[in-house]
Formats: sequence, structure tokens, C-alpha cells
Amino acid sequence: MERIPPGQIVTERFPILTYGEEPEVAPGEWRFSLSGLVEVPLTLTYQDLLALPQVEVVRDFHCVTRWSRLDVAWKGVRVRDLLEKARPKPEAVAALVHSYGGYTTNLLLEDLLREDVLLAHTLFGKPLPPERGGPVRLLVPHLYAWKSAKWVRGITLLDHLELGFWERMGYHWRGDPWREERFQEGPIPAASLRFRSKKT
Repeated sequence: MERIPPGQIVTERFPILTYGEEPEVAPGEWRFSLSGLVEVPLTLTYQDLLALPQVEVVRDFHCVTRWSRLDVAWKGVRVRDLLEKARPKPEAVAALVHSYGGYTTNLLLEDLLREDVLLAHTLFGKPLPPERGGPVRLLVPHLYAWKSAKWVRGITLLDHLELGFWERMGYHWRGDPWREERFQEGPIPAASLRFRSKKT
């Protein structure tokens, strides 16, 4: 199987791309909430996050601007583990991710449930720096990097697809690099997600 998605160029650099101003969030001030269509809403501090079971993953990182950085080492908490604690309701099929600074992005619940999707606080063995989204960012390595929201502060589960910042600007609603889902072409399956629910 090819390692590099179509249209991507491997770089040894690790470019930093940020729209707007960089939020200033100290670890002691960071809060994360898991809310919406869940049985048990969760709120975490940075220390709460560090006290949970930790995992380390090494994954390639693909940006929609066509660069790929290979073998990026992350450490954090599986979002799947948090979802197990929160217990999504049967009608939950999608999520809206919220960041400090007002950024949002949307994801399918099935994408959040993958084992390598993390709330990441460590990069290459060091605390995640602010310019990389620290103290905590979302990591969704199987999708384009704009889905891995920096400075993450919450995830809201929904029964429908609600587009985030770049998706409203014309980026693809899902962002699979292997399908080159860079920009949206055709209808967005907002209504059909309700039908999919737990039938897939």
C-alpha cells in the first residue's frame, strides 16, 4: 500500500499554519468538555487529562496544502476512552469540535472512535508548544490536518452534520487525504446522517 496520499509532497520541515491570532491558554487554565448527545457530560482540567491512561502513537501528518510530515510522535488520551465514559446517545452520529479562539471543525462519530484519535499534549517527547496547538490539540491522523483542531476545548455530539469553520468556507465536509477530499463538490450529506445513525 502506498504511504503517501495522492497529491502530497513529503517534507522534513513541520510547517505551522494558523488562521487568525494564536490563543494564549496556560495548562492550568485549560478546560475541555464533552457534551451534547451524551448520557454523562464530561469536563476535564489539564491535570485530569494527565491522570487518565496515556497512549503514544507515531503517525504521518497530511496537510491539505499538500505537504506531509512522516513519523510524527504524539502522546495523549484516546478520545474513544472519553466517549466510553460519556456514553453517546443512540442518535449521535457526528460532532462539532470547538477550540479556544473560536475555531470549529466537524467530524463523524465513527472517525472520533478510531484508536489513534487523541487529545494530544505531547509532541516528540515534549509538551505541545502553543504554536502547535498546546497545551492540548485534537489529533485525527487519518484525515487532513485541519481536522486535528489546535487549542481544543470541547467536543459536542450531534444527530446531524454541522459544518465547522473551514468547511463553511468550502473545504470538504470530511477531508480524507486518500480520496483527495480537499474541497467540497456536490451535496453535503447532512440529512442522511440521521438515517445512518446506528444502522451502519
